[in-house]
Amino acid sequence: MSVLAHGIGARHDLPLSPFYAFAGAFAALFVSFLALGLLWSASRFRGDRAGRALPAAVQRLADARATRVCARALGLAAALLVVGSLLLGPAGPERNPAPGAVYVLLWVGLVPASLLFGPVWRLLNPLRTLHLLGCRVLRRDPRAGRPLPPRPGMWPAAAGLLAFTWLELVAPDPASPTALLLFLGPYALVHLTGAARYGARWFDHADAFEVYSGLLARLSPLGRRPADRRLVLRSPFNGLDATPQLPGLVATVCVMLGSTAYDGFSDAPSWITTVQTSSLGRTTTATLGLLGAVALVAGLYALCAAATRLFAGRLPHPLTAFAHSLVPIALGYLVAHYFTLLATEGPRTLALALGADRPAAPGPPLGPGGIATLQVTAIVLGHVLGVVAAHDRSVRLLPPGRAVAGQLPLLTLMIAYTVGGLSLLIA
Repeated sequence: MSVLAHGIGARHDLPLSPFYAFAGAFAALFVSFLALGLLWSASRFRGDRAGRALPAAVQRLADARATRVCARALGLAAALLVVGSLLLGPAGPERNPAPGAVYVLLWVGLVPASLLFGPVWRLLNPLRTLHLLGCRVLRRDPRAGRPLPPRPGMWPAAAGLLAFTWLELVAPDPASPTALLLFLGPYALVHLTGAARYGARWFDHADAFEVYSGLLARLSPLGRRPADRRLVLRSPFNGLDATPQLPGLVATVCVMLGSTAYDGFSDAPSWITTVQTSSLGRTTTATLGLLGAVALVAGLYALCAAATRLFAGRLPHPLTAFAHSLVPIALGYLVAHYFTLLATEGPRTLALALGADRPAAPGPPLGPGGIATLQVTAIVLGHVLGVVAAHDRSVRLLPPGRAVAGQLPLLTLMIAYTVGGLSLLIA
């Protein structure tokens, strides 16, 4: 199996009944919306102020210098192994662990890791470690640097995610060492230069993988209270509610959603025929398809934000006010689309890294029926969580008489996203 063959090979032949899939999804969304409108009249989420502190011993272990040094060493060692494999290893993903390490263990593996342990890439990030080591050599505070300008916000991360998904989904030979090196080299140079200019804060909002991990970690039960930096157990909704409303947040989440949707659509026979026969060429046509998918997701959300403002009256920052509710939807798409890839290609990549020669990928952990159930459940549950997050924000921001009506555009948007997501599974 190719490292880029996402999902299982017969994903479009999964035993899904379109009627029951769509009926169940609509029922879940409408019941959730009605129940929230009747029973949830005041905001219940407290963002970063919520959480129950973990025992002091756990806090000390998490904050121990040895823990952080080990995490940084692990991330740096893994990065050096990937670069070494790209430079000196055999060609082809069948024998070289580097493509699987980037496209499976990093891109897909960050999803469960961030959900379980929080923003783990912040500790593992080899670029952050290289910047720290450089500062130690120069006897400079790694936090020192010019103030970050507020306008870019997460836009650099959105651009980085779009570039990475282009490499993964559009580039003619994404698993080749040359393609990966041409991405990773300039990527590292840009972010190390940014960190040298603005300090380690640069990675928080500009590094694509740190932002990606951080957004997913908003749904983790583990978090830190900003006031005292205590490690706490919290409702994932409180973490989601505390998502910073920065410029570029909407773009970042729309890249996550749109690229995953394009990845599913790119397997459709009609699109494969279009790409192969287009007079523009394969790469140009696929690039336009990826950009079109991201633009469609973003355009629908922008229309929804405008309609919400019409329904609800004056609303500050309508684009970013409800952007956090898209994060669980993006998570649902990621789980539905990449679960089988991680379960099959992840062990094979680890075996290659440990020296095995052409190890076989294990079979899917679930049968076709189980995979179909998981995929539909992930998409529907992601949208239901989005409805809950949007409702709580609505009753906080909108006048009481308009809180429910103001959510109708969001409900319509989520129904559209649900239809699109399920259609990609059963088309």
